Amino acid sequence: MFDLIDLHTHSLYSDGTLTPAELVARAAQRRVTVLALTDHDTTAGCAEALEACRSQGIGFVPGAELTVGWRGQELHVVGLGLDPDNATLRAQVGDVLARRRTRIAAIGAKLRADRTLGGFDPSAAVLAGQAVPTRTHVARELVRAGHADSLQKAFDRFLARRTAGYVPQEWPTLASAIVAIAAAGGQAVLAHPHRYRLSNGALKELCGAFRAAGGAGIEVSLAGISPNDAARLARLARQFGLAGSVASDFHEPGLPWRPLGRFAKLPDDVEPLLSRLTPL
Repeated sequence: MFDLIDLHTHSLYSDGTLTPAELVARAAQRRVTVLALTDHDTTAGCAEALEACRSQGIGFVPGAELTVGWRGQELHVVGLGLDPDNATLRAQVGDVLARRRTRIAAIGAKLRADRTLGGFDPSAAVLAGQAVPTRTHVARELVRAGHADSLQKAFDRFLARRTAGYVPQEWPTLASAIVAIAAAGGQAVLAHPHRYRLSNGALKELCGAFRAAGGAGIEVSLAGISPNDAARLARLARQFGLAGSVASDFHEPGLPWRPLGRFAKLPDDVEPLLSRLTPL
């Protein structure tokens, strides 16, 4: 049995539902030995997660999942082994958070104008209650108010392209996120590349651009990934000299297809990203 490593998880400091301490307790139950907290565009929960990991005997990697744009598409770059107090990193996430708040307010205005919602505007509650407001929080408010019976249906009906609440967004560049991660002493990892709506050729171009900008790794072994996608990502790791990361992208216990620490072992010929990190 190989060690259970999980280098991509979320807490309620972004769009997860557990506190960092609750997340760590769940990781301990799952026998995870090294855990990274990678909330969207914030490191605010890392201190709490570190303390909880120390009490459970789990190695901790401070991280964040930074939002970027590439050829008009939203992508995510996980930074691992970060110094949360680094000024360049703080500037990067501050920029993203300002853009997030502006977008959520614009989404709320559009939903308020939608006749089917009767003037309902979820943005006020999201902006007041969330340090890192996301569309997932908007979707949860729509479900809570009875306008959808699941997060996916809330997205499909109100937040996806060509729906009443869709608002496009320009994010910081891929290169700027990698620079910020490097400045904070971290390793930049391309998150869940198989989920992006990219052709095989475009995905190769993305990996090439990511590597050229200083990217270090790519998520290869993920919860719920198909064997074909896992093999494709392993090939990309080998082709572009990227280390392989293992990740659940855990958000909440109610998503059983993303359990903490459950994914296939990395192929032997893919360098483990963990070898470049020093867990705390």
